[in-house]
Amino acid sequence: MCHSSCGGLGDRKSLASPAAGSHGDSMFCTVLGGGVSGLSTGIRLLELGLEVRLVAEKMSPETVSDTAAAWWYPFLVEPLIKTNRWSSESFREFVRLMDEVGLEFITMRMGREYLKRPGRAPGWSESIDHFRILEEHEVVDGYSFGWEIEAPVIEMAHYMPWLRSRFESLGGAIETRKVSSFGELGSELIVNCSGLGAREICQDEEVIPVRGQVVYIRQDPGFGRYDQRPESLIYTIPRRDVTVLGGTAQKGDWAMEIREEDEEDILEKCESLWPGLDRSKIVGRAVGLRPSRTEVRLEKEHVGDKVIVHNYGHGGAGVTLSWGCADEVARLMDR
Repeated sequence: MCHSSCGGLGDRKSLASPAAGSHGDSMFCTVLGGGVSGLSTGIRLLELGLEVRLVAEKMSPETVSDTAAAWWYPFLVEPLIKTNRWSSESFREFVRLMDEVGLEFITMRMGREYLKRPGRAPGWSESIDHFRILEEHEVVDGYSFGWEIEAPVIEMAHYMPWLRSRFESLGGAIETRKVSSFGELGSELIVNCSGLGAREICQDEEVIPVRGQVVYIRQDPGFGRYDQRPESLIYTIPRRDVTVLGGTAQKGDWAMEIREEDEEDILEKCESLWPGLDRSKIVGRAVGLRPSRTEVRLEKEHVGDKVIVHNYGHGGAGVTLSWGCADEVARLMDR
């Protein structure tokens, strides 16, 4: 399954807007941030024919993207009218990468989300191939409603190196250094994918960490089980190597150490949806800080002689929104 928006962007050779900073026949752009958003956006801009340099303090495996559980699902992210579209575009691109490019570390897995009360199907449900409301007997105790979807699971330990390789194979350059202001970049066209770094570089205090702790277990639950309410967050995400158990959504918490009390809470919650969970098969743990914001900031801004396109604040849906937001950046560049 291929989606036209990404393919079309890759075929375009020129930009309508005469932004400054051009080198020869191509425009020169700096992408700030080395996570999944920065790399995906950089790839799209290279495919457009731009000359792209990516600058980041940290690259994989030291980014928050590396710890993402990475089951496609729009979580903790607004505004829905935009994020539903961006997540749907990303869904189609992950399927294309799996089917056409042959990325074995992207797999389709079934998942069931359980809800306390009946509700309407989410807006993104119409854009995916498999979505159905659960039968009454399929809903677990303590819940009254739910649905089943089939969606991509992306193994970030393999996917992040692939993104970097793709970026560099297209001619992208990478610099690893800390940046405190846009003026340090020496570029008049900048894409800001700085995540939590936007608190400093943009003085945007609306960006806050939402701490996520996970447990890795070498046991397959067959299908994923989810309660996506932030206050009671539960997920069991099956991958080829391990199942990712979560989770926490602790706003404003910068702590990176593993907490035993959080792990016990995660395990008890997951056992409520997956009684067969075997604690003896736990093989690892991780913590990541989601860069959350009231709404994703994806817009073009003129600051002095610089054109800055902001692309940050993806919360718990950085991977889910990555390609859709990258395409949106490319569309903004073309205006």
